[in-house]
Amino acid sequence: MNKKFDNILDNKWWQEIAVVVFSFTIYTLKNDWMLFSSFTSISMGVFFYLVLYMHAQFNRFFLLPILFKTQRPVTYIILTLFGVFVFSVVLYEITMLDIFSNCHLYQNSHQRSYAYQLASVLGTLVCILSPIIVFKFYRIHRKKTDETLLFNEMQLNSLKGQLNPHFLFNTFNTLYGISLEFPERTPDLIMKVSQLMRYQLESNSKKCVSLEDELEFINSYVQLEKERVGYRCEITYDCKIDNENAYKVSPMLLIAFIENAFKHGTCAIEKCYVRIIITVENGLLHLHVVNSIPTKKTDVVSTKIGLKNTIERLNLIYGKNYKLEIQDGNKNTYIVDLKLQLKKFVE
Repeated sequence: MNKKFDNILDNKWWQEIAVVVFSFTIYTLKNDWMLFSSFTSISMGVFFYLVLYMHAQFNRFFLLPILFKTQRPVTYIILTLFGVFVFSVVLYEITMLDIFSNCHLYQNSHQRSYAYQLASVLGTLVCILSPIIVFKFYRIHRKKTDETLLFNEMQLNSLKGQLNPHFLFNTFNTLYGISLEFPERTPDLIMKVSQLMRYQLESNSKKCVSLEDELEFINSYVQLEKERVGYRCEITYDCKIDNENAYKVSPMLLIAFIENAFKHGTCAIEKCYVRIIITVENGLLHLHVVNSIPTKKTDVVSTKIGLKNTIERLNLIYGKNYKLEIQDGNKNTYIVDLKLQLKKFVE
């Protein structure tokens, strides 16, 4: 229903019809048409309206461009006042013709005066031009909004296209590390990785997924990392959600922060830790990730694509409706704190 109504609003012909109906209704009410019983008087009334409508269209197509395109408001005002004067004189002279003497178009004598014709021309001009200008700016705003949405969608698809290979690269690095130390566990781990890859591929074409599916994906990834470095690294994963099925989230949005914690927080032989806390209360998601920064760490290949793209996605999807704090000033810890308001899965 809403889509059909939007299509009507976007159609220029329906807009023109709406303007004519609106202005004609105001014109008939102003001239007390309910008192008219003569076909001749009604015909004359329609003729007068057409003259007023022609004047408004003349202003629309020949004078308004001076205001909007050349940005000369003073010139537009002067020409508009001149046009109102000319058309009001024309209407006044028409009312003086003999053909109108036997017509009951005007109920009172003052309605034949020049001042009344001047007010009619000016009032009808405002009644016709006002909705036309409103519709014009509505179309311009709608066009810009559609272009912005299309551009944002193209950007999001581009960022997803960069993020997915990045995640794949990191996951295979994890699998490689485990296979070197525990080759007998490699088949089971390959199965777990394949499940992660399946979720990644299936969610790639979706704008949103259920929070439950996203958290299950994160949990599987954390379990995979525990297999790799759990024997030498303290890994804590705590998740408290008031209702997992009630919310939706953009896929692969949180994983970059968790990947980054494991990638840089576990790159040394010495004791290290990664702590992940995810809570959702009344739709407010709070992700808190803390990882140690080893004093002696091995070189880690980092393109920083994951974090950069995730932050850009947050900006595109949530605008200013999220809060992200990254604390890396401390030499021993790296902290990521993200808060964002989730949308309901069924709205």
